[in-house]
Amino acid sequence: MTPASNNEHLPGNPAKGGGICIQGYEGSFHQVAARYFFGKQVDVIPCDTFRELVKVSSDKKLAAGGVMAIENSIAGSILPNYNLLQKSNLKVVGEVYLSISQNLMVNRGVKLDDIKEVHSHPMAILQCLDFLEKNEWKLVETEDTALSAKHIHRNRSKHAAAIASKLAAELYEMDIVAPDIQTMKNNVTRFLVLQREKEAKEVENADKASLYFQTDHSKGILAKVLTMIAAGGVNLSKLQSMPIPGSNFKYGFYADMEFDSRRQLDKVMTSIASLTNNVKMFGIYKKGKVVKG
Repeated sequence: MTPASNNEHLPGNPAKGGGICIQGYEGSFHQVAARYFFGKQVDVIPCDTFRELVKVSSDKKLAAGGVMAIENSIAGSILPNYNLLQKSNLKVVGEVYLSISQNLMVNRGVKLDDIKEVHSHPMAILQCLDFLEKNEWKLVETEDTALSAKHIHRNRSKHAAAIASKLAAELYEMDIVAPDIQTMKNNVTRFLVLQREKEAKEVENADKASLYFQTDHSKGILAKVLTMIAAGGVNLSKLQSMPIPGSNFKYGFYADMEFDSRRQLDKVMTSIASLTNNVKMFGIYKKGKVVKG
């Protein structure tokens, strides 16, 4: 778990009352990620969509920042979120890699044999099909994993179960009758920790940067950029191409770079300046570690 002291990079000390925006409801994996970064006392502001998350996080009157999923080890990058980030005034100040644990939960006293139907988000159901298909349960798709748990708890259902996080079971006082039921155990979601650009402080001992750049699309130009990055000793840990809006299938690139020192990063950025354009640095921060959800 990342120490809660990391929240010093955000205004209002989120662990002591400043709200952090998350997508989904209380008990969602976004809240689990926020707790790992800021500590268990962090106040969260649930948002229905990623667009709402970015909008509310950008307003200092409404929130202290946000935590937003950006990619998953199975499903890949959440491409629309890159566009939302690019158009925003938010900076990346940290990241969390959360190992996703899907759990079957019921109201207190309900047994596994009592279950007749299972409620959850379609993606969560899909991730757990191997387990679910061993039983003759009705599968009910809902808009959110944590909300499914909340509704079953509120309705005091004796024959319905939910698939959600361990945090959801804790918040809604439910019993987990089957833990870790996801088919693929290596299922990790990466979350970015966001703060408004004007209030962002330099992160001490930063060793990772996220940025966007374009090239002139001449022959071999991207290879030249990558060669310059490698020559500078910087590890390009991710490169994601995206069409440039309004262009005739020309592409820009989202990149994650890992480095040993800020001076090393600055030197590489200087070396590729003549080969790139429309560069935007999303943030310079510390690499996250995989933690259990």
